[in-house]
Amino acid sequence: MTQNDTVRNATPGAWAKEWRATLALAWPLVLTNLAQTAMGTTDVIMLGWLGPEALAAAALGFNLYFAVLIFAIGVVTATAPMIAHDVGRRSYDVRQVRRTVRQGLWVSGVIAVPTWLLLWQGETILLAMGQKPELAQAAATYLHALQWALLPFCGYVVLRSFLSALQRPMWALTVSIAANLFNVLANWCLIFGNLGFPALGLTGAGVATTASSLFLFGGLAVAIQLDRRLKRYALFGRFWRPDWSRFVQIWRIGLPIGATFAFETTIFNAAVFLMGLIGTASLAAHSIAIQIASLTFMVPLGIGQAATVRVGRAFGAQDRTGVAVAGWTGFVMAIAFMATMAFFMLLTPRLLVSAFLDVDAPANAEVVALAVTFLAFAGLFQVFDGAQAVGSGMLRGLNDTRVPMIYAAIGYWGVGLPLGTALAFRAGLGGAGIWIGLASGLAVVAVLMLVRWARRERLGLVDFGADRREPLAECVPGSA
Repeated sequence: MTQNDTVRNATPGAWAKEWRATLALAWPLVLTNLAQTAMGTTDVIMLGWLGPEALAAAALGFNLYFAVLIFAIGVVTATAPMIAHDVGRRSYDVRQVRRTVRQGLWVSGVIAVPTWLLLWQGETILLAMGQKPELAQAAATYLHALQWALLPFCGYVVLRSFLSALQRPMWALTVSIAANLFNVLANWCLIFGNLGFPALGLTGAGVATTASSLFLFGGLAVAIQLDRRLKRYALFGRFWRPDWSRFVQIWRIGLPIGATFAFETTIFNAAVFLMGLIGTASLAAHSIAIQIASLTFMVPLGIGQAATVRVGRAFGAQDRTGVAVAGWTGFVMAIAFMATMAFFMLLTPRLLVSAFLDVDAPANAEVVALAVTFLAFAGLFQVFDGAQAVGSGMLRGLNDTRVPMIYAAIGYWGVGLPLGTALAFRAGLGGAGIWIGLASGLAVVAVLMLVRWARRERLGLVDFGADRREPLAECVPGSA
């Protein structure tokens, strides 16, 4: 069966059903991603009240922490397509789902130990990177309280993957909102010494974030135990029983995902550094444009996560048409949204910039002009960013992660960064050159992902062989 035949086999009703299912799964994931982003924003805002030195130290510490966290998140994210496959293959087989969750939590622990040892040397690392000694020391103080958040947050990602694969994302959204409220209160108490707590400053912010991560994990664990249909999975039963083949599979699928996340994150970190070399105004304008772009990116990111689950469930059920419909539905949904956002960025850039500063103040004229220019490139950037986000999610649903990792390395570091640097400094385009490089890198990754998805039949990515599986069930199992 050819690719075109697979798509043509889908009835209008199948497309409509998939659209509804993807949307129902994606919107809570989008809001959950926004809630998790808001936690970091809260920390930055409150630490800013301590002064610029504390804010700068926290930024250094958090960036170092996030660099390893994003890799760890990528590795344990492998549990999402694996659980989706288990559910798609046999919806009532709770044992396989439980084993995947258990080994995902084991992987979280294995990642955490060396990461803790690394981050404990944060001051040494920052000094080696040329940071000022007083800032490095303050950042290390923050890190020594923050680093413990990594293990519970990775555990939370595993439990969130479980809920997403079962198409029950509302618990993750509810717990994330509650954790945000807890985080605000914890920061207010521990940073400034309110309600009888000691004023711990940077250390207090790190403790608050760690406590909030524990809240996320613990909240989901309790919710799963209280939910009648989820409790039957007994996720924490026989926790110490190994499943080495599944443990290795998580690493095999997850390591490329972690590397892909790292490639994408580090190129944006590099862009910030390059903007700083160009000038303060360019850096400020870039911060505004990238913040707007990051906000809109949460939507295709959530749709991509939903596509991973929907494709994975169809793949587990050996439903070729279902795989095609699920993937293309998520892709069209993400591109439609990002094209709309691009339209607003091109049509009303000054209105968007006005949310960050006074666009009519003469002192802000240079920053406003640059931000408007950057938003024009961000409009193009939007479509490509959405395409690569959902494209990687679609392929992830097929357990295809290694080649997409190579695509990310080529696009971001082989094309985007060198081109942006050359245009900015050699061609004299300044910050606009950096944005052209970013957009070009994303475009390369998006096109490569899309071509691979379109050729999935020829490449054998959906070759089911002789293994017969049961039809895909849309409901949560009724018994353990």
